[in-house]
Amino acid sequence: MDLGLKGKQVFISGGSIGIGLAVARAFAREGAEVVIGARNKERVQAEAKRITDDYGVKALGISMDVSKSEQIEAARVEIEKSLGGIDILVNNAGTGTEETVMNSTDENWYAVWDLHVMSTVRTARAFVPYMEKRGGGVILNTASICATQPLWYEPIYNTTKAALLMLGKCMANELISKNIRVNTISPGLVLTPDWWKTAGILSEKEGKTPQEYLDGIAHTNTPIDRFASPEEIAEYYIFLASEKGSYSVGSNYYIDGGWLNTIA
Repeated sequence: MDLGLKGKQVFISGGSIGIGLAVARAFAREGAEVVIGARNKERVQAEAKRITDDYGVKALGISMDVSKSEQIEAARVEIEKSLGGIDILVNNAGTGTEETVMNSTDENWYAVWDLHVMSTVRTARAFVPYMEKRGGGVILNTASICATQPLWYEPIYNTTKAALLMLGKCMANELISKNIRVNTISPGLVLTPDWWKTAGILSEKEGKTPQEYLDGIAHTNTPIDRFASPEEIAEYYIFLASEKGSYSVGSNYYIDGGWLNTIA
């Protein structure tokens, strides 16, 4: 199926690992030019080169922290110089946390709020003008099932991802008049390095190996009885960004293997 993505220009934050990298590679497979942003300079540049080598498309790796407004602006300048702008923006940067409401600090709340919510506001300000000049575009925000069905040990993550759902809806209503479609994707269990990190912390407390911990999480929570791979999740991004998903506006899509315990 031709998704009409060949030659499109895509920026993915948090694009050097996990879901973001899988999304970048899926777009490149479809012939799109991709820019991936991430904090680790060596890794983001190496993955960009690998994308070019594997798919023969232009790929740019930018070392940046999207929680810092000045770094978003610097990336905008670099992308404008290299590509002239973008057609598709994927706000994917984020991380899990491990605390409770009572022992979390103000600094942690503000840091994750900047990473999950304000970065999305700021990237929209930076790149929507280019999309508008080109006649339209697509913004996809990565939230989480935890925005609706929270995990007990990460209230900051849960809360900021819930805010991202509402932000996506507000952006969709505001930007559709510019022919810019905004949607949100809320994955469930996806086997990313962040999950391995979480398993390493929590499994030790329970006297298990990380693999045993992850297997237990999947068995307890998902009828499908397994984690998704990042590559499985990436296919939804490219569909929603394509002309095939042209009637999707302001929606939130759960990709959770049946984990969600309510009607959404």
